[in-house]
Amino acid sequence: MKVPFLDLHSPYIELKSELDSAYQRVMESGWYILGKEVEAFETEFASYCDAKYCVGVSNGLEALHLILRAMEIGAGDEVIVPANTYIASWLAISQAGARVVPVEPDEKTYNINPLLIENAITSRTRAIIAVHLYGQPADMDAINEIATRHNLKVIEDAAQAHGARYKNRRVGSLGEAAGFSFYPAKNLGAIGDAGAVTTNKAELADKIRLLRNYGSRVKYDNEIQGYNNRLDELQAAFLRVKLSKLDEWNTRRLQVARQYLNTLSNNSDLTLPFTPKWAEPVWHLFVIRYPNRDELQQKLHQSGIATLIHYPIPPNLSKAYSRHKDLEEYPASFPLTESLSREILSLPISPHISEQEIDMITKVLISFI
Repeated sequence: MKVPFLDLHSPYIELKSELDSAYQRVMESGWYILGKEVEAFETEFASYCDAKYCVGVSNGLEALHLILRAMEIGAGDEVIVPANTYIASWLAISQAGARVVPVEPDEKTYNINPLLIENAITSRTRAIIAVHLYGQPADMDAINEIATRHNLKVIEDAAQAHGARYKNRRVGSLGEAAGFSFYPAKNLGAIGDAGAVTTNKAELADKIRLLRNYGSRVKYDNEIQGYNNRLDELQAAFLRVKLSKLDEWNTRRLQVARQYLNTLSNNSDLTLPFTPKWAEPVWHLFVIRYPNRDELQQKLHQSGIATLIHYPIPPNLSKAYSRHKDLEEYPASFPLTESLSREILSLPISPHISEQEIDMITKVLISFI
């Protein structure tokens, strides 16, 4: 038996009739850009996130980029961001023209460490991006408290955390605005690239709507210099179908995570995911930490089990940033982030993986460790 890292075919089979119907509905409408499907999804997803507004955009990177642009954060400004994150969190800042200021993670949660944020604040700091990594919320109360004292904006990077809760509150409404990705592998995934911004600020939502559509509300009337970053009708229709299943699928992920945790908890050499009492993660990824990670990954591969590393190259060591001027004033290395990159391994997890497959994975793990 072979276990893929992620099965994207099974979700289609489960929702085939609904997805096919959504496709037919859009195709028969003859309207493919910024129509009723996008409007309906925006309303439904805003409600799901306990937010007042949602703006559909082309992808998760652009969701963050447009938030920064709408906040008029750019040249001469600094934005604090986790050192341990996918590079998109950094790219959005750089593409807005601002300076990336990385902060090391908490060693237990792998999310940004609030205790280190204050030391990174300068007179040029404008915002903090809090990434809900692997589907687990960052410590938002601590982050918001620091931001309030220093008059900073707080932006959620919720690309991996659709439906996650922090102290019984949904992510997506815990800061000034939140950026979501609907890349196909996400908990709420489109059939292609897609993204969204959620916010409780009417003026910010309005500005992002302008920015995503050439700076225009009415065709050929361009109020500001904008971009072409729109969510299309077909993806919105697919997302509406999948949104109706999101909580159920997240519950299935939780069950898989519990099976992993219960089976592997006695292995002291293996560091399992840690969940604070205030967090309700949605288990986008199940990430373990092991000193001989590469050998373990090879053993699993030989046994027919696919795994991935999220992420093998930290942004500060990437070619995009290793010699970048943004990092000149900051540490040349981020020891914990770099250590994690050498030791973490993501095991298969999805709503459609079977108990038998999880049992196979854990047996191979236990036999190696």
